[in-house]
Amino acid sequence: MNLISVKFRRLVHGSDLELPSYASMGAAGMDLAAALNQPACIQPGSRLAVPTGFAMALPEGYEAQVRPRSGLALKHGVTIANAPGTIDSDYRGEITVILLNAGTDDFIITRGMRIAQMVIATVTIITPIEANDLDDTKRGADGFGSTGL
Repeated sequence: MNLISVKFRRLVHGSDLELPSYASMGAAGMDLAAALNQPACIQPGSRLAVPTGFAMALPEGYEAQVRPRSGLALKHGVTIANAPGTIDSDYRGEITVILLNAGTDDFIITRGMRIAQMVIATVTIITPIEANDLDDTKRGADGFGSTGL
């Protein structure tokens, strides 16, 4: 396990919300809560950018991945439109979650509702090298579904 400290800046509209936190000792993702001033409805097939009331300063070499909460996805069809959403280490704006209602009913978001989870991950930077050919593999260029179900 890799432990790092990350600074979070509380924004005015997040004044009464808890810092993002882990729900259990084994959780990989920190819960993010909605910092809405009033309830908001996401209709089926619609998206909404939901503020969390916090900004953060990730150290260089890390990213934050914003992922759906499994309970919201299973019970309501609510997921993250750009899952996983990536927050880069040089971003200092508010953490905002783009929720998508893929379900069949309206979904109401209220203040403090846990809407997503955020996983911190290390980043590997590559140097792209243009090449005229690539090494052969058994799979080759076979794509979607080529290895079975």
